[in-house]
Amino acid sequence: MYRIELETINTLVNGEIDYADLRTKLPLNKSKPAFINIKIGTTFKGAIDDLDLVVQTLENCGYSNNWYYIRCDTALCWLILPIIKHEKIIIFKKSIGIVSVSGHKFLGCPMPCGIHITRKSCVSCLSTIEYIASADIAVSGGRNGLTPIFVVQFKQERPCRIATRFENAQYLKDSLHKAGISSMLNEFSITVVLVPGITREIIDRFFKDLMQERKKWYQKGKALPPCLADDLGSQHSMCSYNNMDK
Repeated sequence: MYRIELETINTLVNGEIDYADLRTKLPLNKSKPAFINIKIGTTFKGAIDDLDLVVQTLENCGYSNNWYYIRCDTALCWLILPIIKHEKIIIFKKSIGIVSVSGHKFLGCPMPCGIHITRKSCVSCLSTIEYIASADIAVSGGRNGLTPIFVVQFKQERPCRIATRFENAQYLKDSLHKAGISSMLNEFSITVVLVPGITREIIDRFFKDLMQERKKWYQKGKALPPCLADDLGSQHSMCSYNNMDK
């Protein structure tokens, strides 16, 4: 749409950005400013990119503050990190341009919505909307005045439940590993198969059904479970090959 040239950066096996690959490709494009999209909770693996390391890499490659712009896509984890007081917390004291978080994912707002937080200098450039020829004065910048109320309400209710989400995610991962099923769980992530509202009882029922189905799939050694070492890392793979030395 914007005819912007893209440079794809590889990822690590846990889903994080490959910092070595970023360090290699930045100098090759130094004649152009860098617009970097980092993830604070990737969709599939819940990985959290190291913002401080990304900024350090930019500086080491000779990029000044006015020659890069960082967007933090925090759809899943931004509302979690501050509550657990994690060192990777995203704050505007760091060299970032915008933070985006979904209201209908972890918070559970009944309608799709999101929160965008940016610097005043960026807002002032876009305060006048071209197609209506005036400033945007809608409630919280949206056309639906109900969603901000939902977001505030759910934000006040969710913090006390976050510890339970972590415990349930760890419980499921441990149960799968004990049964010899490959799975992974990134640190400070709630992404295994879980979403808010899942209880231990639901996990146990799911696990029981899964084990019954696996007996049908892999009965009498006719087929073996796939090796997921390339996708999850060998330390998370429960296949016979990767467990020889465990």
